[in-house]
This record gives sequence, C-alpha cells and structure tokens, in this order.
Amino acid sequence: MNNDNAQPTGAIARFLNGIERVGNKLPDPAIIFLVAMITIWILSWLFSGVDFSAIDPRTGDPIVIKNLLTGDSLANFLSTMVKTFTGFAPLGVVLVAMLGVGVAEHSGYINTGIKLMLKRTPKALLTPMIILVGIVSHTATDAGYVLVIPLAGVIFYAMGRHPLAGIAAAFAGVSGGFSANFIPSGIDPLLQSFTQSSAQIIEEGMQVNPLNNYFFTSISSVFIILVGWYITDKIIEPRLQKTKVDGETDDLPEFDIVTKEEKRSFIIATTVMIAGLGLLAWASLIDDSPLSHEGSLTNFSAPLMQSIVPLIFLLFWIPGAIYGFASGTFKKSKDMIDAMTKAMGGMAYYVVMAFFCALFISAFAQSNLGALLAIEGAQVLKALSLPSGVTIVGIIFLTAFVNLFVGSSSAKWALLAPIFVPMLMQLGISPDLTQAAYRVGDSSSNIITPLMPYFPLVVVYCQKYVKDTGIGTLIAMMLPFSIAFLIGWSLFLLAYWGLGIPLGVQSSYTFG
Repeated sequence: MNNDNAQPTGAIARFLNGIERVGNKLPDPAIIFLVAMITIWILSWLFSGVDFSAIDPRTGDPIVIKNLLTGDSLANFLSTMVKTFTGFAPLGVVLVAMLGVGVAEHSGYINTGIKLMLKRTPKALLTPMIILVGIVSHTATDAGYVLVIPLAGVIFYAMGRHPLAGIAAAFAGVSGGFSANFIPSGIDPLLQSFTQSSAQIIEEGMQVNPLNNYFFTSISSVFIILVGWYITDKIIEPRLQKTKVDGETDDLPEFDIVTKEEKRSFIIATTVMIAGLGLLAWASLIDDSPLSHEGSLTNFSAPLMQSIVPLIFLLFWIPGAIYGFASGTFKKSKDMIDAMTKAMGGMAYYVVMAFFCALFISAFAQSNLGALLAIEGAQVLKALSLPSGVTIVGIIFLTAFVNLFVGSSSAKWALLAPIFVPMLMQLGISPDLTQAAYRVGDSSSNIITPLMPYFPLVVVYCQKYVKDTGIGTLIAMMLPFSIAFLIGWSLFLLAYWGLGIPLGVQSSYTFG
C-alpha cells in the first residue's frame, strides 16, 4: 500500500462511497426507533380488522392484530410510558455493569494490566498477544479503542515492525473480534435481554441465560487470534513494507513505563480479586449452596445465574477501587464516585436510545405484528425448504450488511431480534443459536465501515505514522480481516453446531 492507495479506486470506491452516502442519510438510531414505533401504530390500525389464518402458538387461536391507535390504547401508552422505560431490561443491565467498569477504568487498573501484559510478551508472540489484549479489552467498553489500538502502533514501531500492522492487528481484535471474549462482559446480558424479550413474543415467560453464548464466544477467541495472527504477519505487514513511515514519531509515549507503585497496586488489587473469585467458587460448590437452585448452579432460577450482572460489577469495582486507593489515583471516596459518574456520563446517549427502543419493542409486542411477521416469515422459509445451516448463514451475512449502516450493536439487535428470534423459533431454531449468528455477523464487518463511531479515530492513529492515510487506506488494510472473519467464523459456527458443543450455559440449538 503506497501513497496512491490512500483511497480505493474504481468499483470498490463506488461501493464504499455508496455505503457512506446511504449511511450518512440514515437518522440517529433513537429516531429510527421513534419512527419504527409510529409505523407499528399505523400498521396495527390498518391490519386490526383483517382476519388472519396464522395460528398464534401462545393461544392456539388465529392471530389478532391489536389496534394501538384507539383511545384506550393511547391512554394506556401514556400511563405506562415510565414503567415501560424503567422496566426495560437492558437499561439496568448496562448501567449496573458500567458502574463497576468505570471504577476499574478511571482508576488506571485496566490500563496498567494491559501494559504489564504487553511488556512481558516475547517478540515472536507480539501479534497474537495484541489481538488477545484487544479481545479482552471489550470488558472495559471503549478502552480498546482509546488505549490498545494506539499502544499497538507504538509497540510495533518500537520493535522495528511497521506501526500500521500493529494498529490493524489491534483493531481486528478490538472491533472485528467484538463478539469473542474469554471474560463475560456487559454485552452478554445486554444482548440476552433483547433476545429474551423477543423470544417471549412466541413463548410468554421464556427465559434465556445471560451466558447462553459464553462457550462459543470463548472458543471463538482462539479462532480470531489465529486468523488475525496469520493475516497480520503474512498479508498485511508484507504489503506495508513499501509504505514509508513519514509521520511525527519523536513524541511517541513509552508503552512499557509502569511505575513500581502502579505495579505494586496492581498486584494487590488482582490478588484481592482472585481471592474473591476463590471465595465465590467455594460458596458455589459447597453442599446446599445458597447460590444454587435445587442443587443446580446453571438453572436460570439459581441465584448465581441471576447475579451475573452484579458479579461483573463487583469483578471490576473491587479491584478498581483497591488499585485506585493503593496507587494514589483515588485520594478520597469521592474520587471513586466521580469515576462512576464519568462512566454514567458516557452512557447518556445510550439512556436516550433505550427510552425510544423500549417504547418500540413494547408496541411491537402488544400489536402482535411481531408474532404475525414471525409466523408468516417462518412459513415462507419452510416453503423454501432451506437447510437450517443456510438460514443461519443468511442471518450472519444480512447482519454484516446491516452493520455497514447501523454501527451500534445494541441498536441493531434491538431492531433485528424481534424479527429474527421469533421467526427462527418457528423453524425450530433456538434463540441462543440465532443470537450467536447475529454476533458473528455484527463483529465481522465492524472494521470496514466508516460509520462505526471509532473508525475515524483509527484513521487518525494511522496518520500519526503515515501522513496521507485515508478512510480508503484503512478499509483496504482491514478488508482481508473482515472477509476472513465473515466466511471463516460462519464456517466455524456451523462446525461448532455440527459437533454439538454447547453454545453456553443452559443453551440449546433447537426450539420446540
């Protein structure tokens, strides 16, 4: 990739420019949910008088569309609006998890851990370790974008390798492998909550475990690391050899500077965290454990499973607070509260989006249009007689395409789950498998869409080393990762399914 590769040409340029134009014309996700809710109201009025032959699996009777534009329905909408919003499951899940992550992030605990991990990595294993750190950084939301990616460029440059290759590897791990992680994070219960509410369109009261994809995402981490390692070292870096580093590199930070105080504080905080995990394991495994339900720890009713989000909160909050006070980052208790406040400040937009999303999902469910769409859609798919594997791959590729225009993972799943989950349930495909397919498609195209919020930031990181780096440069550099992840990860899911390996805790591949 040389200077004239700063922007792609020909058909690729037209395609990418078209994506950018269409994406820029889309309204904000919050407005999309508002428009979708109003559309549902209008459709419910139009179809409320139509007799449908489709049978509602919840009642055994023909499905009936409820008119949401009657006086009673509108009065109910207003009187229950606050309850609908505050009862929106993903809202509490995300905010509680982020309170703990905010303390660990702003105290410096996460940053020090990443630096120590990279500092002790042998040069031969630098690429896979960068990708691994990128994957693990998902637990700290934006930490991967603002810390791991720029540090990767610094580290590669310091070791005599092309800095853009380091940035590409880190970007592939942070964003391309967004749905792969060894450590449970807030994204797991967040997606699960949308999946569960969508599944209840077909089966009221159905429960989905927050860790229903955990085994698959954990093993997928190995796949992402190996594929990303090969592409970085064998395809990307050799191609970058002709690209001259002409940026300002004299003021680059020292990635390996970790003070004795930071190291000591990190060891203390991590030791306490490990001791806490040991105590949790002991409390879980003793006879008549208070964390189990009828002797089972993985039953959805077990307190352990009901406590996943609070445990994520404590997993970050306790070591983060200990590190903060031990290192001097936190001087007084208010500093810790300020860290939690900063984390909530970053969630302000999500709260606004969640308000409109909650109203949309509620209207979609109340109108019965979601159930009708699922049943009729399932009948079409049945008539096509497509193998289940083909249907799942279709979901993956459709998600990857939608991801080019709608960057937010939660916003996309909030829109797609009420359609995908009930529809595939009618075909005998479980919500767990549908969610896993969504996660593959959602991650794979993250790294090639300029509409991803952090994409321009990564371009700036690259320009630190190669001044004429453009959007096309980054897309061209990341395209091999995206294609390999999309195709390879899809095949990986099919093979995983074929072997019958559990997707996660209390998960299944079939429904009904």
